[in-house]
Amino acid sequence: MIHPNIIKKQRIILIVLTVLIILTAAIGASIGPSPLSFNRILPTLFGQGEFKEEFILFSVRLPRIVVTLLAGMALALSGAILQGITRNDLADPGIIGINSGAGVGVAVFYLFFPVSNGSFVFLLPLIAFASALITAIAIYLFAYNRTTGLAPVRLVLTGVGFSMALSGVMILLFSSVDPFKVDFIARWMAGNVWGADWPFIWAILPWLVILIPFTLYKANRLNILGLGEPAAIGVGIRVERERFVLLITAVALAASAVSVTGGIAFIGLMAPHMAKALVGPRNQLYIPVAILLGGWLLVLADTVGRNLVEPDGIPTGIMVALIGAPYFMYLLMRK
Repeated sequence: MIHPNIIKKQRIILIVLTVLIILTAAIGASIGPSPLSFNRILPTLFGQGEFKEEFILFSVRLPRIVVTLLAGMALALSGAILQGITRNDLADPGIIGINSGAGVGVAVFYLFFPVSNGSFVFLLPLIAFASALITAIAIYLFAYNRTTGLAPVRLVLTGVGFSMALSGVMILLFSSVDPFKVDFIARWMAGNVWGADWPFIWAILPWLVILIPFTLYKANRLNILGLGEPAAIGVGIRVERERFVLLITAVALAASAVSVTGGIAFIGLMAPHMAKALVGPRNQLYIPVAILLGGWLLVLADTVGRNLVEPDGIPTGIMVALIGAPYFMYLLMRK
């Protein structure tokens, strides 16, 4: 039984985060190389703007804002799931190597299997998912012990090792292709949001529409898994099966996000922690908060990064890392 005051607090936080997302999106839509007046956003949004205003909003700014919002939500949810199934507060798709696995798949696909632009958008998340899933399964197998089960610390260390090894694979790939293609992959690895167009929204949105309700449905299982294997087995949960299903869910969410935004880490680490600090560790309560927090953090980082330095700005992944790396060090020292 969840106390009514906590539920009320969660609803207030969700409303505040929704308002923050709307305000940040409005600011992001209004500033840039071609400014759009703040009081012209709503009229333009409802079809009463001039041609230039509509082009700036609908073709340049709004798709990018929506893509970063959805990607931030996906990364935050992925991080929450990984922290739940591993019982490790340091788990994050970027830190434990899932993003790197997706990156290698995307790089190989882009460099050696040219396809038409129309199918490229929708194939990319699938390629990233397949590559990230192979990586995640390999990390899981290396971190698993038959006698002690899944060791959380071993999982993180194995993931970091895989991430470094896959970075080496990326360097080898760079040495074998032309510079133009290398430039695209390098920008992708830096977290430069490149899928800033409407088709990329339709490529990532179905994953969230399916996997957010699925994860909330599994919230009780995550709560029990967090108590440890003996407690989970005692109530009749098939631990390894549940972990594997939830691992696939986390991988799918992370892969769908990084396939359109590039290699972005730390969102999946920070958002769940901040959500737990606000409403407590119960998954039913903190997961919705973490989803909105992740979306807002990535939109905020992208808005600041692309307007901080002229002309191209700072890649969103670097902006997130500037915030997330000190936070990661703080968690390491505290834990």
